[in-house]
Amino acid sequence: MRTFPFSTLLAGFVAVLVGYASSAAIIWQAAATAGADARTIAGWMTALGLAMGVSTLVLTLWRKIPVLTAWSTPGAALLVTGLQGVTLNQAVGIFVFANVLIVLCGVTGLFARLMKIIPHSLAAAMLAGILLRFGLQAFTSLQSDGLLCGSMLAAWLVLKAFAPRYAVVAALALGCLIAIFTDNLHHNALHLAFVMPRYVAPAFDFSLLLSVGVPFFLVTMASQNAPGVATMKASGYSAPISMLMVVTGGIALAFSPFGVFSICIAAITAAICQSPEAHPDPSQRWKAAAAAGFFYLLAGVFGDSITSLMAALPAAGIQMLAGLALLGTIGGSLVQALGKENERDAAIVTFLLTASGVTLFGIGSAFWGLIAGGICFSVLSLARRT
Repeated sequence: MRTFPFSTLLAGFVAVLVGYASSAAIIWQAAATAGADARTIAGWMTALGLAMGVSTLVLTLWRKIPVLTAWSTPGAALLVTGLQGVTLNQAVGIFVFANVLIVLCGVTGLFARLMKIIPHSLAAAMLAGILLRFGLQAFTSLQSDGLLCGSMLAAWLVLKAFAPRYAVVAALALGCLIAIFTDNLHHNALHLAFVMPRYVAPAFDFSLLLSVGVPFFLVTMASQNAPGVATMKASGYSAPISMLMVVTGGIALAFSPFGVFSICIAAITAAICQSPEAHPDPSQRWKAAAAAGFFYLLAGVFGDSITSLMAALPAAGIQMLAGLALLGTIGGSLVQALGKENERDAAIVTFLLTASGVTLFGIGSAFWGLIAGGICFSVLSLARRT
């Protein structure tokens, strides 16, 4: 316990819980769109959990920094519409194709060169914009379940004043107790089962690779990997970007025939493991990511139970827990983003555009926030020189 403090283990658990709670339903919908039956979908969830667990543990233990991986939620959302009328074999072919492109991005170093030119203030502003909705959801959830969320907030505040490391622990514990006593925890929905992933041979259709595979690759890189790398940078951690792309893309490629559509560098959930609440010592926060990797493996073993678990937990409580866990990261990111006066305007543009959630050409707001902020940064820097 001294090696892995409870607050560190909790950060890993919350990161996995938030990741699954926020988008597991989208994964199921995308798989169902491709014609997968319930058992096949459960196998996909098993494979995704195992792949994320392996990749998180490999990268975290290797680099001794908190590197959390995740599936691409924007990519999954694109697949919900893109896989209409597509066979299961063709869907797997799209997964293989997109993951090959990600590995090539890592091998050539193209993605790393692009990330090096992003100013630190813009990376922090983008992270704050990504996380803003989670902070807002924490307080809007008070309207839907005031007793549960208000009690969690009060517990967090009291412990934040006297024992900050355990503030989120207190919020989770009290939230669970209130959910049980108010009969807001649906015990009957819970069940445990293991479903072996099923191999599906990929089938490649050139038109589908262009119409679905290429946009899926671009969305995954722009809306998941770019914010993920920026999150690490904003939190003060660095790793060879090309290596990250090769490892995550390679593991996803190996698991693709079993339903792993993508494995990316996490942003939102990674911020939980990279925050002071995970561990007061930044050099020890890799332990929170390692814990998350272990919980990913557990989630994979019980892949069939993910949907039932999501049904059993109060949604408002999960939103409050996620928001409270991310408050420190949101505040720290804003300080970094707005700290330099000559970069403040560009950072604000990045923050607001990212937070807006706008999607253009199938690419999410995080990408466009960086683009708009980068243009402002360049123009204003040029103007100051003249």
